[in-house]
Amino acid sequence: MPTTVDAAVVWVAVGQVALLVAALAAVHAPLGAYMARVYTSSRHLRVERAGYRLARVDPDAEQRWSTYLFSLLGFSLASVLLLYALGRLQDHLPMNLGFTGLDPAGAWNMAVSFVTNTNWQWYSGEAAAGHLLQMTGLAVQNFVSAAVGMSVAIALVRGFARSGTDARIGNFWTDLTRSVVRILLPIAFVAAVVLVANGVIQNLSPHTAVETLAGGTQHVLGGPVASQEAIKELGTNGGGFFNANSAHPLENPNPFTNVFEIFLILLIPFTLPRTFGLLVGDRRQGWAVLGAMAGLFAVALALTTWAELAGPGAAPQAAGAALEGKETRFGLAASALFATATTGTSTGAVNAMHDSLTAPGGGVVLFNMLLGEIAPGGVGAGLYGMLVLAVVAVFVAGLMVGRTPEYLGKKIGRQEITLVALYVLTTPAVVLVGTALSVVLPDGLAGQQEGGPHGLTEVLYAFASAGNNNGSAFAGLSAGTPYYNTLLGLAMLVGRFVPIALVLALAGRLASQRSVPPSAGTLPTHQPLFVGLLGTVALVVVGLTFVPVLSLGPVVESLS
Repeated sequence: MPTTVDAAVVWVAVGQVALLVAALAAVHAPLGAYMARVYTSSRHLRVERAGYRLARVDPDAEQRWSTYLFSLLGFSLASVLLLYALGRLQDHLPMNLGFTGLDPAGAWNMAVSFVTNTNWQWYSGEAAAGHLLQMTGLAVQNFVSAAVGMSVAIALVRGFARSGTDARIGNFWTDLTRSVVRILLPIAFVAAVVLVANGVIQNLSPHTAVETLAGGTQHVLGGPVASQEAIKELGTNGGGFFNANSAHPLENPNPFTNVFEIFLILLIPFTLPRTFGLLVGDRRQGWAVLGAMAGLFAVALALTTWAELAGPGAAPQAAGAALEGKETRFGLAASALFATATTGTSTGAVNAMHDSLTAPGGGVVLFNMLLGEIAPGGVGAGLYGMLVLAVVAVFVAGLMVGRTPEYLGKKIGRQEITLVALYVLTTPAVVLVGTALSVVLPDGLAGQQEGGPHGLTEVLYAFASAGNNNGSAFAGLSAGTPYYNTLLGLAMLVGRFVPIALVLALAGRLASQRSVPPSAGTLPTHQPLFVGLLGTVALVVVGLTFVPVLSLGPVVESLS
């Protein structure tokens, strides 16, 4: 029997959700309009021009989709190599706090993880990474990897908005620079100040050993935490300065900072649909995409909150609540909200151990990632993921009525739907192949702490997190081994850059087309009917792919 839910706890859950919705609604229109101006402005800031001269690029040169892609891949490859070198040579860096360099497999995994916006951490931050590595390596990638996702989303939007441009979708270097300088840096600076004012630490102090009153020894931790915490959440990165991540009191001291960090996670993903609507010249299209995102998020939040508050299972019933692995400073409802936000986006930050969620609660957050993190998704990645599914939705609708599908005045033909199909199939292939290998190979089985359905869920969660560039972990899998570091690193690379390549190719195809005016038979894509169709397509595409493995993992565990 489930435990009895306290009415006061329910009202707290409703209150924090209402506060979060009000805050997001207040900034939605102005921030969305500001970002639209950023990506359409013809003016370059002085600091931006200096960067362009240093990199020897022409910020006004329009790039074809292939050139845009090669610029992105070249930048990402250089980032991986630089971060790998920093990790391997850490013991030769200043402010290394006495930590040695990372082993080859570990440095590879860390470098790929942060460059792909995954931020999966096989190591404990306070016991493996010095201040310089945290600041010049990890924090920098928190900015630029988020900016890469935003750039790809804007490039796809241009593909819909432009007509007959010879596959030219903008300039990667301009989009990347503006995303960092004009959007991420200003917001992160303000957010860091707010976090410092509410108790998050920000210093360059080493970890100092002090003697306690009982005669023991305790390490007082220090570091530039607030500045990294701000962009960690804002850029939907998720890598924590400390191993406990946002459950650590120096990263997330109190209920206010907890809600504020959730606000930062959802801020840009829920606002980009407004930017999309403005750039394509029809705000209603942005509202439709936002409606589908919000609807899926609301369902996931309701189910996760119910699972954690009701606490189905023998242990929660005996304890009076599903408290194991939760931070009592925040409570069950705040843990459920944070878990939904972090897996509905590609963030990966946690304020509770997801391995300690109830079986149905863990199943929901796992499904959030398997859904492709489109509700509302990562910074940039959520928008372009939802737009790809919108193409699937109009294609399905076109098949039902016997018309050539159109979306925003662009015909969806064989080549476009081929790119979309490959996009949809890439991540499931990465997740399922990686999981299958790891439940049969000795090195994969050695990392499981538990057998049966829960052990399968641990492995599936790890590859869902890596393949979808989330970064959160179930915390029951020993993933810091050469096997998992190498294989999960490959999953992150494929899960990030193959979909990006397909999205940019789709953007180029769309930008090359001439826009066609809507006719009497054109499916309205701004009405509630299409919003419902879009949400249904997202659920069906994921359901048909992952239902078998979910049935063997969290579903069986929930019923046992």
